[in-house]
Amino acid sequence: MAKDTLSITDNRTGQSYEVPVSLGTIKAMDLRQVKVDAEDFGLMTYDPAFMNTAACKSAITFIDGDKGILRYRGYPIEQLAERASFLEVAYLLAEGELPTAAELEKWKSDITYHTYVHTNIIKFLEGFRYDAHPMGMLLGVVGALSTFYPDAKNIHDPANRYLQRVRLMAKIPTIAAFLFRHSRGLPYEFPRNDLDYIGNFVNMTFSIGGQHQANPVLQRALEILLILHADHEQNCSTSAVRAVGSSGVDPFSAISAGIAALYGPLHGGANEAVLKMLDEIGEKKNIPAFIESVKAGKGRLMGFGHRVYKSYDPRAKLIKRVADDVFRETGLNPKLDIALELERIALEDDYFISRKLYPNVDFYSGLIYQAMGYPTEYFTVLFALGRMPGWLAQWEEMLLDKEQKIARPRQIYTGSGERPFVEIGKRG
Repeated sequence: MAKDTLSITDNRTGQSYEVPVSLGTIKAMDLRQVKVDAEDFGLMTYDPAFMNTAACKSAITFIDGDKGILRYRGYPIEQLAERASFLEVAYLLAEGELPTAAELEKWKSDITYHTYVHTNIIKFLEGFRYDAHPMGMLLGVVGALSTFYPDAKNIHDPANRYLQRVRLMAKIPTIAAFLFRHSRGLPYEFPRNDLDYIGNFVNMTFSIGGQHQANPVLQRALEILLILHADHEQNCSTSAVRAVGSSGVDPFSAISAGIAALYGPLHGGANEAVLKMLDEIGEKKNIPAFIESVKAGKGRLMGFGHRVYKSYDPRAKLIKRVADDVFRETGLNPKLDIALELERIALEDDYFISRKLYPNVDFYSGLIYQAMGYPTEYFTVLFALGRMPGWLAQWEEMLLDKEQKIARPRQIYTGSGERPFVEIGKRG
């Protein structure tokens, strides 16, 4: 009868070991018993970029990259994007269940109560140059919030953790809108508690003289995009939040680590790269030549392929439908025609099919954000706004996981052996 174990024979010594297999994994520490002698440290695994290493157990997000499946707490992303509000999804990620009507009302009320930021935050923003990158400003401001709320360090009190989650959910749209206006030299528009979460953010961003004509189609499109970005398992920024949070730091500091990771062009800036690519192509007639240059290794097809998905990114399918709704309101962007034709040609080409390169979430999102009036450098701020619920849920799950300790990966030392110090006059 088969056993849930892995038999290992060390050919260096002839010694055999039996290691338990659980949930499709073995514990890395079980390999430490594999030694060539008593002085040996023991066997380690070497896995740059964690390509095949599970660093945690999580009940938040499920992804099957081969089948193109994404679920939050078991709910298919398609159903949530179509039928839920962003705050419902945020509650689901944090609490594990969709809220009842009463729970949702309290959640909304608590967040609405905390939407204002301390006036010193405005002074803090005024210290940034007019042309400072919005993500750099967001990183600085969120990190600074830890100094405004010293009680946030009490991370082992559930009520206190809830309060900090509410504060971050409430204040991140206000801060994001202030960044937008700072970059344009516009006066800050303060929160309006008579508006819903998305409507309030849009009003703070675009209102001029207290006047903004809300477009419900565009606001719902933005809400869907935020839902699609709300969590995505152990990506770079989420791993950063968990790793920094494992030191026991307050959530504002841990979340700022996630923002820093998201700032990188390989993570949060991919949709901006798609727009640059479409600008470089210029016209539909240039697409075949561009495709051939990519196949020849002279460029990259931005917005295609994903570290996890080896089929069509389920979020990309939803975003494509959102794009139709948005462009019916705003008028067609010439880049959309190029994107659609580029997608059609690429999906019929064996080169891309054999490599399982399909459109990902970034392929259309930049076009949508641009049509809504957001500049390219602001796209990643919107990504952070959407990802906040996931970061907070992952941070709290990490804290409550008894198997977790402070993150401290091992290394394989490849430097010099011991050598004597040489006085400066004798060097070289």
